[in-house]
This record gives sequence, C-alpha cells and structure tokens, in this order.
Amino acid sequence: MSTRRTKAKRELAAVSVVILVVAVLMGVAYVKVNQPERGQREISIGLVGDADEEIWKAVQHELDQRRAGIKIKLRSFQYGRYANQALANREIDLNAFQHYAFLEQESKQHGYRFAAIGDTYISPLNLYSKKYRSVDQIGHGERLAIPSDPIDLGRSLKVLASAGLIGLRDPKATTPVPEDIVDNPRGLVLDQVDPPGIVKVLPDYAAGITNTNFILDAGMKIQDAIYQVPGDLKSPANHPYVNIIVARQADKNDPAYKALVSAYHSRYVADAINRYYRGAAVPAFSY
Repeated sequence: MSTRRTKAKRELAAVSVVILVVAVLMGVAYVKVNQPERGQREISIGLVGDADEEIWKAVQHELDQRRAGIKIKLRSFQYGRYANQALANREIDLNAFQHYAFLEQESKQHGYRFAAIGDTYISPLNLYSKKYRSVDQIGHGERLAIPSDPIDLGRSLKVLASAGLIGLRDPKATTPVPEDIVDNPRGLVLDQVDPPGIVKVLPDYAAGITNTNFILDAGMKIQDAIYQVPGDLKSPANHPYVNIIVARQADKNDPAYKALVSAYHSRYVADAINRYYRGAAVPAFSY
C-alpha cells in the first residue's frame, strides 16, 4: 500500500512540475507578445472606438519594415473628450481621432496645450439628393437637411457656401452657425437633423448633407453626390476637418513621434486607408 502511495505522490509531483513549467512558459510568451522588445520605444495612442485599429496595424507594419524600433500601443476611449483628458494627464503619448476644428474647440474650452504633428485622413461631407441630379435644379424655398451636431453643422454650411447656395459672413470660420448666413438667394430652408437619420429622410428633402459612412451603410455610392467639395485640402471647406495625430505641445518634436508620422505618411498606409474605408475616408497626406 505504501509503495502505491509513494508512486502516486511521485506522479502528482511530476504533473505539478509540468504544469508549473507550462505556466512559466506561457507567462514568458505572454510577456513577449504584449511587451515591446528590448530597445524598442513604446508609444501609446488614444483612439475613439476601434474603427482605426486596422490602419494602425498598417502603421506598425511600416515601422517594422523600417526597423524604427517603435511599438504602438492602442488605447480606446468612448468619447473624444476622454482621449484629450488622457493626453493632458500624460496617461497616453498621442491621440488620433479628431480634426483641427474639434481640437480648436477643445483647446479653447479646456485650455489644452496640444499640437497637431501629422495629418491622417479626411472624411468627405457631400450634398446628396433623391430628387435632383444637379445643384442647379434645387428651387426657391426648398428644404435641405443638414447635420444637427455643432461641428458638422458648421461644416455643412461651408459645403453649401462652396456649392454657391449660400454666402457666409466669414468663409474661413471653423464652425459657422446659421446666423452667419449673409446671402441666401434661393431662400432655402435648412432643417437640422440627427446625422445618422439624414439618409432615411432624404426623399422628403430637396437634398441633404451627411457623412460618407452613412451613405455607404445605406447602400448608396459616394459618386451619387450632386455636389462634392473640391479636393483641395487647404481650402476653408476642407482643412479644418482633416483628422490629425495630436501630441502635447512640449513633446511635439520628439524624434520617435516624427518617425511614427513618417511611417503613417507612406504609400502602404495610404493604400490601407483606401482599401479599408472604401472612400468613407481618404488619405490627407502626400506619399
């Protein structure tokens, strides 16, 4: 009996050793996968949601190809304001979710000392219609649907101004409001609608302005737009709405950040943006 008991103890001890070794090896593997390699610089980047993760995988690939010694760590936030708070509090190194207009608004409101260190992409905002094929067909006194959120509302007014349908007091203003309209020759009525709902109510309006992702989700094509803002990224209708990589002002010249932006501004990443977003976002940089 004692012999059997001794043998059982030995077998149990052997199994325990095997389990311990496997656990240690798994722990080492976990560390290797989740930690930057020795000599690598880890850069944490705040995003809103997870839509851009595929793009940042492409950036990491480009960095690896260049042997830049940089490891990207993504952190997702539910709202943009949280990502900016985290950047200000040094919880992350950079964030990449906002455009110039949003950054300007946040900086004024919270006193952030941030700097845009690189452009990423722009999401077009165009004019669509189920009734007409041309802006010229829109008649006097007709109703247009425009986004209700403040920044896209202002942007939509600039789209209408670019199309020649209205005139604004200051064409370069980042977030104009309806009270800034100084010329409305066709007497158009502008109804503010929740952005995701504009596509659904489009048949009830002469035309409507909405984001390309909602257009694609509805089975429409970006080419269906009766007016598209010209592609000049420096124009007042486009530049404030170019998405950017943002750093703290004091850190904007960090060489590692410059290397990361350079990798982002590559053909490989531009191709990833075009392939993944299918026109809902287009690269806003030269490559």
